Amino acid sequence: MHAGPMDAQLVAFTGVAAGMIAMPGADFTVVVRNALLSRRAGVACALGITAGLLLHTALAVAGVAAVLSAVPALFDAVQLAGAGYVLWLGVRALRSARSGAARPAPAADSSEGSGPGPVLGPVQGAGPERRRVVLAALREGFVTNALNPKAPITFLSLLPQFVPAGSPAMPRTLVLALIIVVLGLLWFPAVALLVDRLGRWLRRPRAARAVATVTGTALTALGALLLLEALWT
Repeated sequence: MHAGPMDAQLVAFTGVAAGMIAMPGADFTVVVRNALLSRRAGVACALGITAGLLLHTALAVAGVAAVLSAVPALFDAVQLAGAGYVLWLGVRALRSARSGAARPAPAADSSEGSGPGPVLGPVQGAGPERRRVVLAALREGFVTNALNPKAPITFLSLLPQFVPAGSPAMPRTLVLALIIVVLGLLWFPAVALLVDRLGRWLRRPRAARAVATVTGTALTALGALLLLEALWT
């Protein structure tokens, strides 16, 4: 039984969307950083990023992304805000690595939580503190993804390419948007869980300092590049 043209388009779109989501960037980096705090924080950050993807796809379906592309000043303002936030995350991670480098991370199961360890150690302690860390991770994931103004533009330009001529645009676009959200919901929590499984080694003082430095440097460099691009275009 052969797949029809529409099925083949869905398969092609899924491959393209999976490549876009799995591509390392700010989303991937903040998931790794939060997963090293705790499993719950990593998964919460991943869910926050997925919520951001849901927002972007909803905006693309609604056509709001067209407004961003049509109003350069609005696009520039959102781009500056997003670049500034990513840069701030990177600087904060680097400061955290330096300030806690001399102290070992506490040895505990990473699924428990009480507040971030000195570098990237697991979170231990009472329920209210665990909830605070998880909510902060959820917010960080959402804001990191939501403040990327290129995402809705990308989705707006990508989705129509996979809507067959003559078919209703809205139902098809909703299906494509759902594929993106499902892929994000699968990929980012999987990254968080994998990092958590490797946490026994990654949370050792030297490894934790190295991971914090690498992720902080990556976020700082990415934020700086985005900021320069926003200022020069």
